[in-house]
Amino acid sequence: MNYNVFMNETDRILELRKLLKQYSYEYYTLDSPSVPDYEYDMLFRELQQLEEKHPELYDPNSVTQRVGYEILSEFKKVTHERPMLSLGDVFSYDELREWSKKITDVYGQVEYCAEYKIDGLAMSLIYEDGLFKQAVTRGDGVTGEDVTSNVRTIQSVPMAIPYRQRYDIRGEVYMPKTSFNRVNRERRENGEEEFANPRNAAAGSIRQLDSRICASRGLDGFWYHVPDDVNSNTHYGSLEYARKLGFIVNETTSLFNNIEDVISFIEETAKIRNELPYEIDGMVIKVNDYALQRQIGYTSRIPKWAIAYKFPAEEVLTKVEDIFITVGRTGKCTPNAKLTPVKVAGTTVGFATLHNEDNITDKDIRINDTVVVRKAGDIIPEVVRAIKERRDGTQTKYVFPEFCPVCGGKLYRFEDEAAHYCVNTECKARLVYSIAHFTERNAMNIDGLGEKRVEAFLNEGLLNSFEDIYKLHNRREDILQMEKFGTKSYDNLIEAIENSKQNSLERLINGLGIRQVGEKAAKILAARFRNMEALMNASFEELSQIRDIGPITAEYIRDFFNEESNAEMIRQLKMLGVNMEYIDTSVNSDSLFAGKTVVLTGTLEKYSRSEATALLEDRGAHVSGSVSKKTDFVIYGAEAGSKLDKANQLGITTLDEAQFESML
Repeated sequence: MNYNVFMNETDRILELRKLLKQYSYEYYTLDSPSVPDYEYDMLFRELQQLEEKHPELYDPNSVTQRVGYEILSEFKKVTHERPMLSLGDVFSYDELREWSKKITDVYGQVEYCAEYKIDGLAMSLIYEDGLFKQAVTRGDGVTGEDVTSNVRTIQSVPMAIPYRQRYDIRGEVYMPKTSFNRVNRERRENGEEEFANPRNAAAGSIRQLDSRICASRGLDGFWYHVPDDVNSNTHYGSLEYARKLGFIVNETTSLFNNIEDVISFIEETAKIRNELPYEIDGMVIKVNDYALQRQIGYTSRIPKWAIAYKFPAEEVLTKVEDIFITVGRTGKCTPNAKLTPVKVAGTTVGFATLHNEDNITDKDIRINDTVVVRKAGDIIPEVVRAIKERRDGTQTKYVFPEFCPVCGGKLYRFEDEAAHYCVNTECKARLVYSIAHFTERNAMNIDGLGEKRVEAFLNEGLLNSFEDIYKLHNRREDILQMEKFGTKSYDNLIEAIENSKQNSLERLINGLGIRQVGEKAAKILAARFRNMEALMNASFEELSQIRDIGPITAEYIRDFFNEESNAEMIRQLKMLGVNMEYIDTSVNSDSLFAGKTVVLTGTLEKYSRSEATALLEDRGAHVSGSVSKKTDFVIYGAEAGSKLDKANQLGITTLDEAQFESML
């Protein structure tokens, strides 16, 4: 044995135990984590692997041998009749397949129950003689905290059930996103520190000594486990029985006959995750049959018949290598962090927004800081906070510039705005982004004229305004001489430009880049005024009274059209053949899909997913990403998967492509 390696690994084990103990205390007891969940999970896994390698260093007090957290003295301690165990974690589909293979290699094909992993606080509810008796947190898995008075304030928790025997049901207390936003808004108005996330908010609320505070927080719960249930032979059956007793069981919970269908379910869930009214951080997969669960058994810490698949990390740690400014189409100057590349939510991120100068100052983010990065809405990477404890003296404060980094013009910060602006209308950056926005898919939809090509055309003097786009057919020879531009790409571009002239008015309005007028507002304005001339002549009073427009946006619209150069630009576009009328594509609400909830699954032959969605929405349907009892129709194509199976299980009307077309 290499003695030095052994000593290094011993030191690392001791270091990890100390770190994880501190992080666990912050997360579970203080409800104030200093590192992202992913960072904790990776350190926890590293410690597990090292402890497996060195069994001689076993310590029963190691965080890997514990399930939960220490108990605050303010709450009465309660011992669980059956321990509340944690679950093992996997972070990839291959690991999930490996877990499944270990079971199927021994027991053959099994049925799995898959459930959303709710990001909340684990809880046990005890009922005796049909009445709610006690609510106990997980605690350390053996002993929890009595939070009965607080759980009584959760409106969905039944105070009485039609079942006379002792009943112990377990689940997760969580804070819905609407409640989280409201609570944080109130805390912000009161000058209090905001909660970092709904999970911490739920934990902080359920452990308030004053139950009136908990009652005001708008908590809810999902219930997903009944230990030693005598009412069913399967886990899914227990949940159905619990639902009949009055407990809220997540309606998305589904059964599958193989792990590949479970993986498809996870992938479908990931797509709609941000649309859910609550936070989830993964999927819990359990062997459904109770007898088989008993055969598979447990380790000292976790059941072997269940596993938690964690979604790719939403929050990770990395370093800020530099801070720089980008200038948008409105002249807004946004500071951005150049990061040491890191994987966030499944994609590699090298840059993240810092929003504005106040954000940098308030969070005290410095160059060379270690920071927490996340994807806002799983799309835009942003820096959440700096880890100040990791500063080593090499960090430097960022000074916001006085002048535009592109044109050198002075930057201005307007009253009541956090952003700085370059007001030079000839600034190259503003021009590039403005034209690129005009050509985007949800605006004029001119394929082949993206940001890089706009910049190249601008550098060649071919493009300096929206009007110039519709004159590019006169610059054929100049364009064909440009690098990577052949006859076919030129012809395709000119065709896309010509086609864009026939767009409905809302696309043009969106493309103009009027402040606070995006895709939705553009459609409202186009439908209301029907043509560009009527919109340009609309008064402030008319505009401000339109729902979803309001006085601020109305003022921006009036300012835009009052500018003579903008009015002249509209006149030029009209002369060049650009449509200025609203094309009403709405369909009569007598459609069979009007007011119905519809789910699409599989591959349709004649329609893309977006085309089918548009057709349905035009007919007044709501298109959902998951099947539930509230679903009215499931439209399926080739290779339809678990959604179709679940629809059949629930007795929901299913339509193949021919039936779908017939109803259209």
